[in-house]
This record gives sequence, structure tokens and C-alpha cells, in this order.
Amino acid sequence: MADPKTLFTYVLRLADDHLINAQRLGEWCGHAPTLEEDLSLANIGLDLLGQARALYTYAGEVESEGRTEDELAFLRPEREYLNVLLVEQPNGDFAHTIARQLIYATYMLPFWEAMRASRDETLAAIAAKAAKEVTYHLRHASEWTIRLGDGTDESRQRMITALDDLVSYTGELFETDNVTDAIVDASIGCDPAMLREAWDATIAEVLARAKLEMPSAPWMQAGGRGGRHTEHFGHLLSELQYMQRTYPDMVW
Repeated sequence: MADPKTLFTYVLRLADDHLINAQRLGEWCGHAPTLEEDLSLANIGLDLLGQARALYTYAGEVESEGRTEDELAFLRPEREYLNVLLVEQPNGDFAHTIARQLIYATYMLPFWEAMRASRDETLAAIAAKAAKEVTYHLRHASEWTIRLGDGTDESRQRMITALDDLVSYTGELFETDNVTDAIVDASIGCDPAMLREAWDATIAEVLARAKLEMPSAPWMQAGGRGGRHTEHFGHLLSELQYMQRTYPDMVW
């Protein structure tokens, strides 16, 4: 069994991934290309936020220091957030957001499916619900990728540009370290490397239907799991934490 500190770090990483991605999608409210997409992106963001809440609550229980989900989500300094760099990338245009969601959802679906077999009953329960939600997230991103890639000259070029900009953030999804190794050895989590084949196959299938290709990257960006973020993260965090910092201990 993994020690509590290792399990806490593992769960916190997952929670941060989902919270930051939800925050990015929330930025589309009132700005999406159509009303339908305004609602779709908001609902996907709410799914991710719900997953983040469950994970933060569990992280607090594992840590056993009395921190609530709100404290873990909103009251940590930048270097204590452990999300992958992909999810903090700016929305950019609609194509950039769709490309980011395709990359992320394609990874998270096999991840949550594998996590349903976790020896940790709480994580297995979270995974069972999340897998159903991410199935829709992947379908939504896939349909839009195909529509944009096989659409007009402009929409195709925007998808090409988005993939070029984001491909260097894909490698971090599959990184392992002492935390993941310990969690895998304890049969609590899944080895990210084992998800690569499914991710590659799904990405290739969707992009083929979109008449696109995943570009190669000369190097991969990394650092998010260790609390080292891009220049965009501080701006995101200032908005995310504003209410909690301005009105301490406020409750709904």
C-alpha cells in the first residue's frame, strides 16, 4: 500500500488537472461561437469541476490535516499546483480549445477506465462516474476536430496551427516518477505509459477522419508535475483565486 503522502500527491495532481481545465473552459461562457457550444463547453467544464471536487475532498481526507476542498483548490501558491502544462494553456481560438480537449479527453478516457480496477475504493468509484462523462467529452472534441479539419480552408489551418502549438505538451501526460511508480506498484493507479497505445490509436483515427496529422515535436515540455508552470498560469490563478482571497472564509 502506498504511504499517505504519496497517495495525497497522486490524487492532488489529478484534482489540479481537472480544476485548471475546468477553469479554462469556464472562460468560454458567453464567448463561444454558438449558444449550443456555450452550453456544451460549460457543461464539460462542470463535469471536470465535479471530478476535481471529489478528488480534492479525498486528497484532504488522505492528508489528514483538516484542509477542505476549497482550501486545496483555491488557497495554495502557484508552485504547489501540480497539473500538467497542457491544461493551463490559453484557450486561444475555438480550434485551440478543441485540440486541447481532444488531446486531454483521449488520454483521460482510458485512464479512468483503467482506474475502475483500482484497489482504492474511493478512486475506483470516482473513476466509474468520470469514465461515463469523459466518453461524451471525447465525442464532442472528436466531432469538432473532424468538422474543423475537414471544413473550410480557414478552419483547417486553425486546427493545424492548434495542433502545432500543443503537441509539445503531450509528452508530460505519459511521464512517470517515484509517485506514479509507487502508486502503480500498490495497484492503486495505472501506468501512464500503458495508455500510450490507446491514445495514439484514437488520435490517429480522429485526425485521419479530419484529414489532419499529428505533427512531431522536437522536444516535449514538462515541469507541471513538479510545480513549474508556464507564464500563463499566474494570470489564470489570479482569477481562479480572486473570490477566496478577497473574501476569506466566505461560504455559499
